[in-house]
Amino acid sequence: MAVDYVLEDLMGKLGEFGKYQFLQFFLQVLSGLTAGMHMLSLVTVAAVPEHRCFIENVDNSSLSMAPWNSSDILAAIPLKPNGELDSCHMFDPSAPGTNATVACTSYVYDTTYYKTSRTIDWNFVCDRRWMGAIVQTVFMLGVFTGAVTLGGLADKVGRKTVFCWSALIQLIIGVGVAFIPEYFSFMVARYLLGIVGSAGAYICGFVLTMELVGPSKRTVCGITFQAVFAGGIMLVAGWGAIIHDRQLLQVIYGLHGCLFLGHWWWLDESPRWLWMQGRAAEAVDIVAKGLRFNGSGIPVDKEYYVQKAKQQAAAQEKSSAGLSDLFRTPNLRMKTLNVCLCWFANSLVYYGLSLSSGKLHGNPYLILFIMGLVEFPSYITIVFVLDRLGRRSITSTLMLGGGLCCIVAAFIAQGSSTSTAVVMAGKLLIAGSFAVIYNYSAELFPTVVRNSAMGLGSMCARLSGALTPLISLLDSFDPKIPAVLFGMVALVSGFWVMFLPETMNQPMPESIEDGENFGKGDTWFSQCAGRKQRQNSVYPDDPEQMVPLKNIERK
Repeated sequence: MAVDYVLEDLMGKLGEFGKYQFLQFFLQVLSGLTAGMHMLSLVTVAAVPEHRCFIENVDNSSLSMAPWNSSDILAAIPLKPNGELDSCHMFDPSAPGTNATVACTSYVYDTTYYKTSRTIDWNFVCDRRWMGAIVQTVFMLGVFTGAVTLGGLADKVGRKTVFCWSALIQLIIGVGVAFIPEYFSFMVARYLLGIVGSAGAYICGFVLTMELVGPSKRTVCGITFQAVFAGGIMLVAGWGAIIHDRQLLQVIYGLHGCLFLGHWWWLDESPRWLWMQGRAAEAVDIVAKGLRFNGSGIPVDKEYYVQKAKQQAAAQEKSSAGLSDLFRTPNLRMKTLNVCLCWFANSLVYYGLSLSSGKLHGNPYLILFIMGLVEFPSYITIVFVLDRLGRRSITSTLMLGGGLCCIVAAFIAQGSSTSTAVVMAGKLLIAGSFAVIYNYSAELFPTVVRNSAMGLGSMCARLSGALTPLISLLDSFDPKIPAVLFGMVALVSGFWVMFLPETMNQPMPESIEDGENFGKGDTWFSQCAGRKQRQNSVYPDDPEQMVPLKNIERK
């Protein structure tokens, strides 16, 4: 059937967004704070300060050095074409009077902003720069792994189970990683933190919210998740500016996992998921609990709903949907591939711009803080226009704009105010499209595979996130290469999004058949051509159309 009217009638009793939904949403959205924090914590914990060669008989130690513009330093280190000291070479001391240079054997770091960091401890600069990039890549690969495994696992064992266990492991590893002294063990810990920190808690929390709140509140709640993620980035900058010891700083980041200790008792499983798993009695109990919390006084006939669920189960062939079902049928397969590229492109540009904050001139903490803050105007605007203009047009427009900003920034002098402004504008635009794609994906895919689809999208996003630090290394050949690549991918995906169906004011599909038939023939081009609006029924010859959930509630 197009809409499970019994389920929608049950969920409709809770209303759009009562006190119960607010409490659950608050518990779920906290996952965005820690996800944003762990995602970019290496920007401070493993910061790369300005550096140069250690000069014997001039410098005392890597942190106690002669002024960089002193005559002794200028005589020992060549200048780059832009007038700055060469970070990785010095004049060959064995060939005085010549311009021969040699690579640094040890380094001096500018401690104006960073007193300690993993980069300083392990000298991840110059010919070892790639080792620092690999650490961030490994974290993203962990998120990739979590998206592949935990997304499907949450569809099978439950959203709450995966959420709570991931949050607990995140707390343990987030604190413990601060005390790991060895590089490869550090990478393993970061990999595990990536698995549980994003896909485990963040994606499950987001899906829980989308399946609980009413359709008119999904936009605001979905965008709030992204805003809280940006708040996590701002906390990275705030704590980094206050705490200059990288070990204590990482402990502080990890201790934010204590926010989830009460979730084992306070967080409820998704009633929609329980219903689709044939556990109708538990779903009804949770809705009844929510009604009591809201003080609505609306009665719930548990026996009636359980009996209806049994009748539906008897009338339908029992099936266990999984990730492979997203690719079995042509329409659902095309939507899945399109959304995967959209996640890939958004993540590539988003993290490409975020991780480049250290390359912008000025206080790095302030720049990172502004990088998070600049997202809020985008989110606020989207809250007001998303349910008026639709998901498809906004996602496509913002991605095209963000891609253009990346390409333009590549051809502007680095460090200039114009370059910084263009980068910030690109971050604002791509943050908006990245926020919408979360809502858009949750609404495009059916309940039985929604968490798997979100996990697949997140997997693609983290794959590109893992590639971002490595692509950034291409600036060694030409500083323009990374930004141009980011921009081109965003432009291609932004154009292809025009072929996705619009989900605004449409109920969320429940079964695989719903997902296959949803949005057939609905593209941006057919809309512009003035074609008749598609029929919302999942069956072309079924007169019973899908109707907005808010209409069901009034029945």
